[in-house]
Amino acid sequence: MEFQFDWQAAFNALPYLIQGLPWTVAIAGGGLFIGFFIGILFGLLSIAPSRLVRAPAIAYIEIFRGTPVLVQVLFIFYGMPQILGGPIDKITASIVAIALNAGAYISEIVRGGVQSIERGQKEAGLSIGLSKAQTFYYIIWPQALRRMVPPLGNQAIISLKDTSLFSVIGVGELVREGQIYIADTFSALETYFMVAMMYLVITLSLSFLLRLYERRGAAGRA
Repeated sequence: MEFQFDWQAAFNALPYLIQGLPWTVAIAGGGLFIGFFIGILFGLLSIAPSRLVRAPAIAYIEIFRGTPVLVQVLFIFYGMPQILGGPIDKITASIVAIALNAGAYISEIVRGGVQSIERGQKEAGLSIGLSKAQTFYYIIWPQALRRMVPPLGNQAIISLKDTSLFSVIGVGELVREGQIYIADTFSALETYFMVAMMYLVITLSLSFLLRLYERRGAAGRA
């Protein structure tokens, strides 16, 4: 049987797929926004002097880095309602899953970024009369944040692609809209090709912006 790719069918799918694009971006964006603050909190707690403070933070990081985001969203959507005594909206479950999963990875990015700053920077801050908190806020954190930008950008790309898994709970993102369209037209090859191309355009755009930022940062430090 001769293989033939129907470009017309692929382009016909595009208007239907675009309907899922706002949900894909909104879930990824909302989850990453919350996950960033979770990451800062647990990243700093994971390097706290007290073991009692470090232990819960490390446990959270290891649990959410060691389990698939698909299992996490299924647990949140189907499992948590039994604990809470009420249903959880599928969009809410998706955003929470991205936030908790990305937060764990961002915690490690934060930890690595802060610990990468030379000890002499802290000593210099203290030597000019700054408190430990002021030294961290004005000297350590700005330098660490610049070093964290590339891995944070990579995490954003990963989390964006992770939203494709949430079609299993009926979220109307790109993959789900593609599945619905395929059920009506049976053009699976062309539709999934367009889904892949849409993800590729988004991720390449993010990668381009990230490289642009890195080049400008390097030029500014030169």
